[in-house]
Amino acid sequence: MKAEIHPTVYQAQVTCASCGHTWTTTSTKKELRVDVCSNCHPFYTGEFAKILDVEGQVDRFYKKLSARQSYVEEQKAREESMVAVNRSIDDLGLSPRAANALKTAGILNIGQFVEKYAEGEAALLDIKGFTQSALTAAKKKLRALEVTLPEPVKVEKAESAEASESETPAETAE
Repeated sequence: MKAEIHPTVYQAQVTCASCGHTWTTTSTKKELRVDVCSNCHPFYTGEFAKILDVEGQVDRFYKKLSARQSYVEEQKAREESMVAVNRSIDDLGLSPRAANALKTAGILNIGQFVEKYAEGEAALLDIKGFTQSALTAAKKKLRALEVTLPEPVKVEKAESAEASESETPAETAE
């Protein structure tokens, strides 16, 4: 060992500020003061256990149980909000013009969009400000969200059905 590099070691008097208990130990200081010692610390005196048991084990259990139930309910609410049908129309990532057009038409969530799509693509394209490119982008996003789109009513079939209906009364009149 090298000489004169080590600090001087003293027999130090340790005093507890809480209870006044004193004892001696070795230290580089002659006197030490501590806030809490083993004579007055709640963990060592057993008062810590009394503090915990004041509430009662059953009450603590019910508190934990209610916290768990509220956590589960929050998780369910999050999952339900993530269900594609309940999600906002903004989640489709459409242009602001197309999104505003749908909102103006009263289509606020994806479920309403799918219902309108079931009426036919023409029903969506009749909305002022909603274009074919917005419809294509919406369909791509819905497929990415794994939303099954119903078969839209074909415009040609509807027109031919209207034409056949208009011919039928004329034929019966003749």
